[in-house]
Amino acid sequence: MKFTYITNGVCSRSISIDISEDGTLNDVSFVGGCNGNLKGISELVRGMHIDDVIEKLQNIKCGFKQTSCPAQLAAALIKYKNKGE
Repeated sequence: MKFTYITNGVCSRSISIDISEDGTLNDVSFVGGCNGNLKGISELVRGMHIDDVIEKLQNIKCGFKQTSCPAQLAAALIKYKNKGE
């Protein structure tokens, strides 16, 4: 399933996500933000199960902000999971 998540409180504006039926991330791409770092995150999480990504990224902060682009990816995946419940 492909969907776009509008981020909140970070430099990136949105995240496009493609998730397979078994909950594995096929593709992640960020719009805006720190280009190199976010490409790296996208490559690292490709092939991971969404539960593992959420666990690793959900509490990461960016400087003085209460969230980060990785945490926003986790928030997007939590929202995706909650829609199925």
